[in-house]
Amino acid sequence: QVQLVESGGGLVQAGGSLRLSCAASGRTVSSYAMGWFRQAPGKEREAVAAISPRGYRTFYADSVKGRFTISRDNDKNTVFLQMNSLKPEDTAVYHCAATLTGATMLGALYDYWGQGTQVTVSS
Repeated sequence: QVQLVESGGGLVQAGGSLRLSCAASGRTVSSYAMGWFRQAPGKEREAVAAISPRGYRTFYADSVKGRFTISRDNDKNTVFLQMNSLKPEDTAVYHCAATLTGATMLGALYDYWGQGTQVTVSS
């Protein structure tokens, strides 16, 4: 079992920045690829970014490329999502997730999910 707890969400003006954290506990988290997903009210869940177990490979949704950066610190069992140049359309609940499949943007392949943290971007 892997437990995931997100933090760092909040209210920010358009153009601002936030850094989300995902603290993982349980099995050796460094064995898992990690992803960030988001879901806005009335919309389907959307993959945001993913990172391989050792951080060598990263993937991003086109909508966040150049603005968001995913990283991880395996010594601290933590994954980060640095979000810059935020836009109102980035408003959503952001979830982190873990998978043994390998870094992927396919949410269905993730086995463990956190409860999420709310990000609200005002215009």
